[in-house]
Parts: sequence; C-alpha cells; structure tokens
Amino acid sequence: MAYDGAVSTTVTKRALAEEAWRLFIECAWTRKSEGMGLLKEMGLTPGHLKVLMLLKEDAAPPMGTLADDMGVHASMATWLIDGLEERGMVERRTGPTDRRVKTIQLTRKGAKIKAQLLEAMYEPPPEFLALDRERLEALIGALDAVKGSSLEAPR
Repeated sequence: MAYDGAVSTTVTKRALAEEAWRLFIECAWTRKSEGMGLLKEMGLTPGHLKVLMLLKEDAAPPMGTLADDMGVHASMATWLIDGLEERGMVERRTGPTDRRVKTIQLTRKGAKIKAQLLEAMYEPPPEFLALDRERLEALIGALDAVKGSSLEAPR
C-alpha cells in the first residue's frame, strides 16, 4: 500500500500500522547498510557495536548479563568481547564478589570509539533534513509515543 497522506475510511488501522512499520524497517535497514562503512573501517561488526552500545563507562557488567542483554549465546558474547579486547576497547576484570565471574569494562579508547560511532549513527540522513519542520515534529511525536509505550510493555 502506498501512503499518499490521505487516509481512506476503508483502510484498517492494522493496515496503516503494517505500512508504517514496513516503511520504518525499510528506512532503518537502508541507513544501517549505509552506516556499516565506519564499522568496517574499524574492523568491527554490528555485534561489536551492540556490545559497545550496552556498555557504560561507569559500569562493568558480567559477561553473562551482556550475553542475555544481546540475546546471544555466551560463546558469541565471548567472541565479540575477544575482538573488542584485542583492539583495546574493553577489558575483562574479575567480579567483585566471585572470582569466576568476568566483568567487562569499557576503556577510554572504547568510550572514544563508541562516541564516534554514535555520532555517525545519529547523523540525520539527507531525506530527514529535507523534511519540513511539521513533518519532523510529527515523526518525532509518533516515534516518541512508540518508544514510551514499549518501555511500559511487559517482558
């Protein structure tokens, strides 16, 4: 369904939601594909980016928690952490209460690279810059409502 701005009374709310979601995914996928250049230059994968996004400078979560948060097997988390550790972006530490638990700490270098990646990711594409103020505000309002409602959804 091509949406031209006019809402037909015969189009169901579900059909509109499906079209909005399809367009959102297509836009996000296109931007994701275009943004892979910086990751490739750094020798990183989207999985490495996901780890960096989850890490905070003032916290060192256990590896198991990172694996759970990423929705991956512990062996995949280990592989991703190995790659980041080899590049000096993270370091493994011993857990404060259990020496068997390894925590992951973002290094200064890792924090700097994370900031560079975020800056590149959050650079608006030309298509967004071409939108008028009214459409941008409507888009922000809609996405903010979706984000807010998903935060309250049960897990």
